[in-house]
Amino acid sequence: MFVSSAISLSPPGRAVGRVSGRHEDVGEQFARELADLGAPAEFVRADVRFDADVKDLVDRAVARFGRIDVAFNNAGTEGTPGPVTEVTDEGYQATFDTNVKGTLLCLKHEFRVMREQGGGSIVNVSSGYGLMGYPGATLYVGSKHAVVGITKAAALEGAAHGIRVNAVAPGYTRTAMYERFTGDDTARDAVDSVLPMHRAGTPEEIAEAVQFLGSDRASYVTGHILLVDGGLMAGGPLFPSS
Repeated sequence: MFVSSAISLSPPGRAVGRVSGRHEDVGEQFARELADLGAPAEFVRADVRFDADVKDLVDRAVARFGRIDVAFNNAGTEGTPGPVTEVTDEGYQATFDTNVKGTLLCLKHEFRVMREQGGGSIVNVSSGYGLMGYPGATLYVGSKHAVVGITKAAALEGAAHGIRVNAVAPGYTRTAMYERFTGDDTARDAVDSVLPMHRAGTPEEIAEAVQFLGSDRASYVTGHILLVDGGLMAGGPLFPSS
């Protein structure tokens, strides 16, 4: 499984994969953690913003493992929040190059391989904010809406070739991004208190959804955006649970 452009490869009898990202220390650590869980993986440094990096990553994965069964395109950034009047060219590029262009480049090269091998499954990462708005986060919201559209269009292209393309749309999740967004424990507790389940999700809960979409259990699911948000989009803070 890639960390950044995540490609997971699962030969019969064992889970084997390749993880990638821009930061070698994080990638190597993640590969070790996967190995400890019985899912050996190799780390390859790559930046999804660059076509050559993504092509090399995919080609090396195929050379090593023979095929790509499941790809998890997980690279993302929240960019720099702020009002729309303060949007800059640099801010736009920083956000859209990773969230949108990175997803497109991964799909481009994953499709190339999966069409030749007769199929595969791709899971992109959008966000609950890919389905709604949020003030002060115009670039992030726009980029995640783009991922939703890209996912649906790619699913239609891939259907006749046995390629399924779906996306997960996480709500508030206990990650480093969530910590940056909330700032401190007091603010996090305040956010948690108005969520329908009175807590943010965990990375493991998002991973379970990704695993389902990537697996044969979802063999007739494509073009779907799976919300994993603890009921936020069902009403959320406007209609908190009792």
